Amino acid sequence: MLTIDAALERLTTLIDRARKAGATAADAIYVEDASVHAQVRLGELEDVSRSEGAEIGLRVFVGQQMASVSTSDFSSQGVDALVERVVAMAKAAPPDPYAGLAPEEMLLKGALPDLDLYDDTPVDADRLKMEALAAEEAGRAVPGIANSEGASASAGEVVIAIATSHGIAHGYRTTSHSVSATMVAAGEGGMERDYDYSSARHRSDLEPAALVGRRAAERTVRRLNPIKLSSEVMPVVFDPRLASGLVGHLIGAITGSSIARKSSFLLDARGKQIFAPGITIREEPLRRRGLRSRPMDGEGLPTRTLDIVSDGVLTTWLMDSASARQLGEKPTGHGSRGISGPPGTSVGNLMLMPGTVSRADLLRDIKRGFYVVELIGSGVNGITGDYSRGAAGFLIENGELTRPVAEVTIAGNLKDMFASLVPADDLELRYGIDAPTVLIPRMTVAGN
Repeated sequence: MLTIDAALERLTTLIDRARKAGATAADAIYVEDASVHAQVRLGELEDVSRSEGAEIGLRVFVGQQMASVSTSDFSSQGVDALVERVVAMAKAAPPDPYAGLAPEEMLLKGALPDLDLYDDTPVDADRLKMEALAAEEAGRAVPGIANSEGASASAGEVVIAIATSHGIAHGYRTTSHSVSATMVAAGEGGMERDYDYSSARHRSDLEPAALVGRRAAERTVRRLNPIKLSSEVMPVVFDPRLASGLVGHLIGAITGSSIARKSSFLLDARGKQIFAPGITIREEPLRRRGLRSRPMDGEGLPTRTLDIVSDGVLTTWLMDSASARQLGEKPTGHGSRGISGPPGTSVGNLMLMPGTVSRADLLRDIKRGFYVVELIGSGVNGITGDYSRGAAGFLIENGELTRPVAEVTIAGNLKDMFASLVPADDLELRYGIDAPTVLIPRMTVAGN
């Protein structure tokens, strides 16, 4: 793989060529990745795959006209053709009053912070195969498991470099490691499946493969012989693995583009109480070894720790430069740049901070409720906040999880759900967007 310096040199040369060809401003991104993946099923190796690739994305401006292209052809002739094409495209594009690079005075100056995102531990396909086999073997050994959909292990490395015509040239390197397993159990009511996985930047932070497989199997067996429910309004509790999705719906509603398009159910909510007092949702993009850590955003702006929700109050929109201009504000360091197209919006590590009540106490006061472990479909309306998802989980009776439940729909409105949400104290940082167990006191659970 290219060194960071070599990648940045390639980008700055490309930008210089674009300016000589008539661009008034430009930025470019270089992404190179390599990965290896091993998949096993029923104790046999099913697949080993390797992938490698490198691409450059170039965005140019001719005044307020913009165009972007990408290429994996790094030859001198290929680069010349790329530059000629993108400048011609920009000159033919309609003016965009909000297009442009990030404000120069806000750019990240100096060296990038070291977030320890790169692990130089050597990994080969044989080692990944053994980890996948260990995960599946542990899962298949759990009583009640009838079959396996397989287990996998993977390792990857990525180089990211960004340069702009107003002086930014930064790059960094990351690694990723993962192991997963999916088990199948058979009962009187039919087959059930569930999964588990672990992901980390460093191999030393990865959970043991056997633990991942065993958890996948135990989750699967618990779901055997589910019952159906009649329709009623009841408390709904989200398992931490799913509660983080509620945070994701919040983020989708407060991006600058959603606000500028007036397509958000939280259009007028900034500065207002949308959760109960005491609720905090924190972004930590500078967390060491974090799965969503990044030392800068996709436009070269610094990232920072931010309480997006503080004491229940929504504090900010999340804006790239274009949406910030459209809203008459400043970007917030949440730009996300792909190889092609203009920047969008993304966040770093997110946490719904833990509450003060234990999971057991959260459940204890529920006479009859529903504990969700699986969500199906994507029935969320970002304009109205209406929420309706297929679900499976467990009946809560007198504070305890009892019988498994399948084939129900849970419904509500995200505004009401946010306002009444109660977090437990069991937050674990595992997924990049994390939440503890969460109670929504009233939702419609629709069954047969």
